[in-house]
Amino acid sequence: MTASGAISELPLVLLDVETNVGLTGHAYLFVFLKGMLKPTIGCVAAVEELVKGMSADPEQVDPILRRRLELLDIHGILGQVLAGLDMALWDIRAKSEDLSLAAVLGGTRDYLKSYNSCGLWVEKGDPEKVADQALELLAEGDFSAVKLRLGYDSFEEDLAVVRAVKRSCGDAVDVMSDFNQGLDQKEALSRCQALDGEGLYWIEEPVRYDDYHGSSALAAAVKTPIQTGENLLNPLEFQKALKANAADYYMFDVQRIAGVTGWLAAVTLPEAASIPVSTHLFPEISIHFMAATENAHWLEYVDWASPVIREPTTVSGGKVQVPTTVGNGIAWNDEAVARYRVE
Repeated sequence: MTASGAISELPLVLLDVETNVGLTGHAYLFVFLKGMLKPTIGCVAAVEELVKGMSADPEQVDPILRRRLELLDIHGILGQVLAGLDMALWDIRAKSEDLSLAAVLGGTRDYLKSYNSCGLWVEKGDPEKVADQALELLAEGDFSAVKLRLGYDSFEEDLAVVRAVKRSCGDAVDVMSDFNQGLDQKEALSRCQALDGEGLYWIEEPVRYDDYHGSSALAAAVKTPIQTGENLLNPLEFQKALKANAADYYMFDVQRIAGVTGWLAAVTLPEAASIPVSTHLFPEISIHFMAATENAHWLEYVDWASPVIREPTTVSGGKVQVPTTVGNGIAWNDEAVARYRVE
């Protein structure tokens, strides 16, 4: 449970893009609700018809499709499908050069620090149980950082769970917090200011992601860094957020920021040069372009797609090694795919 609602299952759409030279690019999309599988798959089929016979060059395909589809709303399912296609095309690009995607993008890092984001949901009950779960999450990959979801019915409940987790984890552990856009401006200001001094590493999305000016007012009034960005739909929206000084830190979701191409466009904006950038979900592919991001901050670790991936992301010492294998690191565990497949 998050402050914005429950997440009881994690439906995925797996994408394979085949070429006439025998190379296949892989990617996946999170659709969050099982009911969104059919419309997403329908959109995939429509885009498939558009790209048949085109070059597999992502730097050509993405701008061509966006120009062709500019009269449609590409900020919803269509935008996510275009991002997934872009991810798969960059996989093909890397495979065609017999390199990892990180190497193709000019990555210079060997590893990235990561925090565990696989739990600590908003759950009624004993805060000490949440604190115990935090210790379990830290032990999974010898993490030194973990994310805690906030947005309980009362601030007193938020404060109790923050203090329980901080007390249990100790000062050496970084605790990120996330309100998942669950507060209005007045309540966000009240709660965030009251959390100053509690030692949180950041406070994420206390208000709607697109309320740039509201978020900016919070960032100016709150001492704890404000984090946002996972819902930004393209580099232009990132530019608007930057102009409004909407946050101290930003994180991008490759499915929403317009794929690898969109990520590269966002992080190379001149005004973004000094802004710490983290990832949201998709650790398998995100590690590659984070390796090539000058201002890389944190890699968010989730294992939600791991069951269907042949070699899922692993964490050791709180860090993720940048892969050197060819491609973007995504290949399917065919047995698991068959087991979880939804017809």
